[in-house]
Amino acid sequence: MLESKIETLKNELWELRIEHNDLDKIIEELSSQPHIDQMLIRRMKKRKLQLKDLMGKIESELIPDLNA
Repeated sequence: MLESKIETLKNELWELRIEHNDLDKIIEELSSQPHIDQMLIRRMKKRKLQLKDLMGKIESELIPDLNA
């Protein structure tokens, strides 16, 4: 894999992790409030799952091919 592609994937992974962590903090904060917008929280949780899936795909792409 080209070094530039590896760096691009690492940067993308880093950005996805930041967004995932930010969503986690926001969900936790919103859940502690008395008037909770359940739809908003569900959307955020769904986005978090999407981010987790994307992170998994990128991480698997970054694993070196042992047959190479």
